[in-house]
Amino acid sequence: MSVSAFLEVRGDDVLVDVLVAVRASRTRILGIHGERVKVAIAAPPVDGAANKELVRFLARSLGVPRGSVRLVSGEASRRKRLAVSGLSPDTIRSVFESA
Repeated sequence: MSVSAFLEVRGDDVLVDVLVAVRASRTRILGIHGERVKVAIAAPPVDGAANKELVRFLARSLGVPRGSVRLVSGEASRRKRLAVSGLSPDTIRSVFESA
């Protein structure tokens, strides 16, 4: 069930569509861009470093353990889909929209 342009509820998880900009000066949420949340990552796309930083950063931003955020698709792409467990879609949306 689609809750928002960038969120979808699937079972106990909320799927988040993300657009990543790597090698940024600092890791931060840039806001909602179309149907994705745009996130700047201060890590290079080498050996999964950017993906690890993305998961770590989103878990911290959402206030959940790192294990509650996992990459579902887009490992080698700028367009990624992550699954977040333990939070409501409204809570997730408010974090991204307030950034």
